[in-house]
Amino acid sequence: MIRTRFAPSPTGYLHVGGARTALFSWAYARKHGGKFILRIEDTDVGRSTDESVQAILDAMRWIELDWDEGPFFQMQRLARYKEVADRLIEQGKAYRCWATREELDAMRERQRARGEKPRYDGRWRPERAKVAGLVPPSDRPPVVRFRNPDEGEVVFHDVVKGSITVSNAELDDLVLVRADGVPTYNFGVVVDDLDMSITHVIRGDDHVNNTPRQVNIFRALGAQLPQFAHVPMILGADGERLSKRHGAVSVMQYREDGYLPEALVNYLARLGWSHGDEEMFTLEQFLRWFDLAHISRSAAQFNPEKLRWLNHQYLRHRPDADLAGLVAPRIERDGGKLSGGPELAAVVALLKERSETLEALAREAMMFYGEPGAARDSVTGEVRPALAELAAAFAALGDWRAESVMSAIQTVIDKHKLKLPKLAMPLRMIVFGRAQTPNLGPVLALAGRKRVLERLQAHLSA
Repeated sequence: MIRTRFAPSPTGYLHVGGARTALFSWAYARKHGGKFILRIEDTDVGRSTDESVQAILDAMRWIELDWDEGPFFQMQRLARYKEVADRLIEQGKAYRCWATREELDAMRERQRARGEKPRYDGRWRPERAKVAGLVPPSDRPPVVRFRNPDEGEVVFHDVVKGSITVSNAELDDLVLVRADGVPTYNFGVVVDDLDMSITHVIRGDDHVNNTPRQVNIFRALGAQLPQFAHVPMILGADGERLSKRHGAVSVMQYREDGYLPEALVNYLARLGWSHGDEEMFTLEQFLRWFDLAHISRSAAQFNPEKLRWLNHQYLRHRPDADLAGLVAPRIERDGGKLSGGPELAAVVALLKERSETLEALAREAMMFYGEPGAARDSVTGEVRPALAELAAAFAALGDWRAESVMSAIQTVIDKHKLKLPKLAMPLRMIVFGRAQTPNLGPVLALAGRKRVLERLQAHLSA
């Protein structure tokens, strides 16, 4: 059975790069009827927080990436890492090292001075320690180091990048378990992937350099390698790695900003993967089409304008009642009063063509549910009599439809020899508190005769 995993560190929010990796891992498992495992790599004790764990879980749920097993926490598995490390020590594939930070720093300085690559020199390998007369000190606990092969090459196949070869001479004896019993990333991930029977490791290509070390640990444990697929980085428009300066990078920030989860998922799916020229597709289509072979080897570029365009397409196609349910809390948050106003679904239907996000849609809708504020500066002595006559004409209308409303407006501007903008702009300010709205007839019709007349008469009597 195909088993994939997503293994974030709970040191902050779930960023879009992590979400894209999670999406690819989830999709591969779902397509093949496999299992998707969620693992929280919380060994960075100083930076890991419960709030970050919750933020990750909330983001995963919002974009609907459900997991079959977990979440598992590495800090709850320390005994297991010790057990595996002890077995490697017994087999001569790992050893205890008592080198201090100061000794390691001095060693690296000497290597740099000689023009060598800084690396641990293996001084506490048992046979070398014996020759050098090193005696384990009693005043500090040791770390556990992996005895990396001295000769040969690490060769593995990456589903995205192809065959990768690294000389063992480039690798030193990495730490497996720190002195406090907490595993390092490279060791914890191997033990976890083995215990959880992970068949495909799909992750960002910033981990490519870790993979040769992990391959050697897998082989030291006599384990079969999973398939590796390193997906390209996501870059900003300037070609630099995506960061806060490029805009929102947190998945939940996109929710706050009014993006739909299906739009974000669709966009993330297209970052580094494609299916022909398809820009928009359902989740069902994505699962049917997705494969690792079509992941690009080159970095993907994040385009906020493209995401907004895509979100607008999804927003336009969402049922008005659904959008109303999503927009209502945003209007109320900003002080809007839904009671007494027009039906929100009808407002959404009028405004969604010009709104790229739920937040923009809520701001536009506030014209129907908020107080318009003062409009005195927009009403001239020339226009005031026309507005008074328009209020009377509105009150006398037999029906309140966009066509009849505009007919009454046209009659008044013809009589007073005004151009439409001369009357429309102050009318908008009085009724809606803004100089620009969609077409005047439909918005006035939707606002309702009662509200329009109340605001006109309140202004005229002030």
